[in-house]
Amino acid sequence: MISRRDFHRRLAAGALAGVTGSLLSSLPRLQAQDETEIAKPSVPYIDMHTHIGQYTDPEKNLPASELVAWMDAHYIEKAVVLPLVSPESTLFLQPPELALAAAKEYPDRLIPFCCYDPRHAKHVGAEALVRHLRRYKDMGAKGFGEHKVGLPFNDPLMMRVYAACEEVGLPILFHLDTIRGTDQPGLPNLEEALATFPSLTFIGHGPGWWASISGDVESLGGYPKGDVAPDGAIDRLMEQYPNIYGDLSAGSGNNAIARDMEFGREFLIRRQDRICFGTDFLAPGQAVPQFATLQAMKLPPEVEEKVFRGNAIRILDLG
Repeated sequence: MISRRDFHRRLAAGALAGVTGSLLSSLPRLQAQDETEIAKPSVPYIDMHTHIGQYTDPEKNLPASELVAWMDAHYIEKAVVLPLVSPESTLFLQPPELALAAAKEYPDRLIPFCCYDPRHAKHVGAEALVRHLRRYKDMGAKGFGEHKVGLPFNDPLMMRVYAACEEVGLPILFHLDTIRGTDQPGLPNLEEALATFPSLTFIGHGPGWWASISGDVESLGGYPKGDVAPDGAIDRLMEQYPNIYGDLSAGSGNNAIARDMEFGREFLIRRQDRICFGTDFLAPGQAVPQFATLQAMKLPPEVEEKVFRGNAIRILDLG
């Protein structure tokens, strides 16, 4: 007798060797796809994570018009545009005003977020910070992020920002790794924030967050490979705290569900109310593996509706 996981692994190996058969044809199989091969999804995507402007390469600038054109080619109805304001987040900062202007230019397609670096916000009082965030919300911001800051996740300055976001009603999309929003295996810093601000919606992203899908994680940096061990911090936190969600964007999000396709599919079905489609598209010509991965998984239609768009509509109150 072999385990179910070994059984699926052997089937996958057989698929790569050209084995055929009805059982094999139904097995999720991840492979690289050309841009022209991206299949039309069951429902249009809402992308929880994009950027515009420059990131680290001065030769690669992504204006709003090119982002929208890329969305058109990839069945993305709307996309969140995230600022980057912390020095650890990018070489070329992307202020909230850039996202707000893009959304004003494409009001039916782009959804702006706002952001402050907590170290800058310490120079204003708590009431003033709330007032600033409320102003951004009145200008159209639907959330706060990308919160990508070189401080521990539960640093007092970080917690001060979470308190303001909770009061204003702005969900926060955060990046967590060994440099930004730092934590430890098991994510105790994040858990403190979740417990302290139960009315604030947190949306997880980044290598440290997604590595924590596995119960055997030892480092919150990089892209772990191989089978996912049970009892990961993400499942535990989602079971205990209704205010934590996940954003599937970037290499870290794709790796989390593609490294062990059987587990990844089961995870998306189990946490279908907590996961949002995202790409982290930020530069012309960027490869985005999420399309192929999700297509290969053949999720139930009701799960695709929630993950591809429904959860984002609910979290961001898009109507």
